[in-house]
Amino acid sequence: MQPTIKIGVSSCLLGEKVRFDGGHRHDRYITGTLGKFFAFVPVCPETECGLGIPREAMRLLGPADSPRLVTNKTGIDHTERMQTWAAKKLDVLDRENLCGFIFKKDSPSSGLHRVRVYSDKGPPARTGKGIFAAAFTRRFPRIPVEEEGRLHDPGLRENFIEQVFALKRWREALEQKQSVGNLVAFHTREKLLLMAHSQKHYRQMGRLVGTGKTMAAARLYDDYETLLMEALHLKATVAKHTNVLMHILGYFKKQLSGDEKQEVLGVIDNYRSGHLPLIVPVTLLNHFVRKYRQPYLADQTYLQPHPLELALRNHG
Repeated sequence: MQPTIKIGVSSCLLGEKVRFDGGHRHDRYITGTLGKFFAFVPVCPETECGLGIPREAMRLLGPADSPRLVTNKTGIDHTERMQTWAAKKLDVLDRENLCGFIFKKDSPSSGLHRVRVYSDKGPPARTGKGIFAAAFTRRFPRIPVEEEGRLHDPGLRENFIEQVFALKRWREALEQKQSVGNLVAFHTREKLLLMAHSQKHYRQMGRLVGTGKTMAAARLYDDYETLLMEALHLKATVAKHTNVLMHILGYFKKQLSGDEKQEVLGVIDNYRSGHLPLIVPVTLLNHFVRKYRQPYLADQTYLQPHPLELALRNHG
């Protein structure tokens, strides 16, 4: 089956020779692993706005919150060119229904974090964001974004990809009739996953759903989406996961034998202590969900929020 989850990706990361020197920055994790699950929408701001290959290298110049995009040697200012193109490109991307975007780190057009910003005084400050990346995040604040370099951090990688799959599930929910009942069903399925990211947001979302009948459906769904993506943007931690795992164990009070309960408690404690990855207690609990036929837990996305092949919960 062809992947149906669309994410934007800086073209050079897919192996396209679009960089200023005619090269690329092919990232094999993106194309080899993520490519099995995501359909890529390549974007190269610099070539698509009309700059050639090869071309003079550029940098950000001026204040970090509103830098100019200027060529290194000749000092040609391409800011307006880039901004004009970006405004049109974002309209095109809006129709793509993207569930995420992976940007090229350090790029003056596409860098997402700590891009060098130059000034007349002293060394460059690592405080900038690429012109296109900044425009994208302003236009689509709820779409998960990350840089390819940060995807090598297991925790950041898991958090980003978890958000992408969650947004896809939400988009599928939006295709159904927008009703309080359908929103309650979605919220129920996502309960434990939300708790692993932010109990505060989970409670806020519960109160919102509880008052849903007093709101227009469009407003209710829009407010819920804001809280959903805010919650999932916050990193799940070992402490939060441990709390959720113990919460799941509570559903088996009358079913687990003494030995089974001690086995689960031991595995959870070893996870909490850093001796086991999260996949171990989750796999064990999934076993008991099937063995004791727990329909509520079987429906919880927390127990498999993304394909096992991605091995996102296998890190220590």
